[in-house]
Amino acid sequence: MSTPETLESLARRYGAAYRWVAAVTVLLGMLSAVLTTTVVNVAIPDIMGTFGMGQDHAHWLSTGALAGTSVAMLMQSWLTGRVGLRAALIGAMSMLAVSLVVAAHAPNETVLILARIVQGSVMGMMQPMAIYVLISVFPAGKKGQAMGMFGLVAIVGPALGPVVGGVVIEHFNWRAIFYVSLPFAGVALLMGSIFMPQRDPAAISSRFDSLAFGLVAIAIGALLSALSMGQRLGWTSTDILILAGIAVVCGIAFVLRELSVPSPLVEVRALAVPEFAATALLSFVFGAALFGSTYLIPLFAQTIQGLTPAQAGMMLLPGGLLLGVAMPIAGYLSDRMAARTLIVTGILMFMVSAFGLATVGVDTSFALMMGTVAVGRVALALVNPPLNVAAISALPAAMLGQGAGLINFARQLGGAFGVSGLAMALDLRMAFHSDALTTAAATSSGAAELLRGIGALLAGAGQPANLQSAGALRFFGDVIAAQAYAEAFRDAFYLIGIVLIVALVPAMVLRGRKPSHIDAAQVRTVEA
Repeated sequence: MSTPETLESLARRYGAAYRWVAAVTVLLGMLSAVLTTTVVNVAIPDIMGTFGMGQDHAHWLSTGALAGTSVAMLMQSWLTGRVGLRAALIGAMSMLAVSLVVAAHAPNETVLILARIVQGSVMGMMQPMAIYVLISVFPAGKKGQAMGMFGLVAIVGPALGPVVGGVVIEHFNWRAIFYVSLPFAGVALLMGSIFMPQRDPAAISSRFDSLAFGLVAIAIGALLSALSMGQRLGWTSTDILILAGIAVVCGIAFVLRELSVPSPLVEVRALAVPEFAATALLSFVFGAALFGSTYLIPLFAQTIQGLTPAQAGMMLLPGGLLLGVAMPIAGYLSDRMAARTLIVTGILMFMVSAFGLATVGVDTSFALMMGTVAVGRVALALVNPPLNVAAISALPAAMLGQGAGLINFARQLGGAFGVSGLAMALDLRMAFHSDALTTAAATSSGAAELLRGIGALLAGAGQPANLQSAGALRFFGDVIAAQAYAEAFRDAFYLIGIVLIVALVPAMVLRGRKPSHIDAAQVRTVEA
């Protein structure tokens, strides 16, 4: 019986080059998952048109993936210990490839959303796996370089996703975007089957807490479903109240379970530390603001401003690239300045971006939109490194690993609820503005004059008399709907800004510098 290959034995076989081969393997796998999570953002209007989806369903294309990422993060450590890195990576890439093909040929929205949840789950498995491999194969003096590579993929991947997706849609269609990640996944699968270590039979695998995992998955799914269907079914309807009740009961049961087991999936005890609780809340808020705005901006650009998918993707690209440039600078500053100073500055910058987007309209220039988005991305760069430093600075050394996992979980979960909440706000405010504009038009002499003018144009075009009035009303209704939709988008961006104002409160709780029990490698690891 052959001896299982480990990271150490593979490193001895391939020499110093192995660290780079291993890095390329896991980073290609992560890139395939990262591209998949963001490439869809510019395709949402086209997908809505294909399946006749409303906002209450369309947001699940992003929300489902983010929720899958959050939940899958909780099982990755156990899975890797159970089957080994090689089998885990091969399984993840196989799942991704199958889900991409299914999504590309999805016959309806339900199949597509389920495929997106699987794709997000792969992302949740690949991020921690990539961090573990990079930290393991690079020596102590080069761990920062390793995490820099991770950060580059984690930042540039999402920035390139909408651009690549937009170009593919313009030349083919939205279904083709799911094939973009297949080559990366295929190469990662092949390399993983050769260069990733097998499971050591002597290694002791920790017991997976399936009960806690099931409770948190049900709680998140039920609450997101309630938010999604509340506007359509009524917020006090029996179905919504049942879903909310399930979410609350399962959420409480999950917390009690985590407090009673020696090896919890999420170290909820860390939330008893006020400063750490503040950083977890801020991570949730910034995840919501980042992923929520990334969902709204391409949708606004295409449905209100009439931009093409490629143009909508290009609008996000400079901000993503600036984020990549600003992150190392912010990391340098976070070692030398109080965390609170950088975080508050970042929050204020993100507020400027959010309130700036709340003033845009049909005629807002492309350059102004692009610049406003970029301000928000630079703000994120200012916040993330000091926020992560403040988080682990607040915890004793024994809690660092679980604390880092909880911060990342909070960020991804915030993204899922941010997209879902903003989609809900968009529906609510569109209905409000539509009713208000319709009421105002009913008593407006200008509206009556406009209807007569449209009727005259239709008459001049040879339309019969019985269609002139109906055509004028139809056109006028479309104008009101478009204006209500634009106002709803502005309100959604205002909501992001207001939430960021509230986030200033926990930001003021933070103090500052990293203590002696944290070294640079640990800081960079949690930043990723």
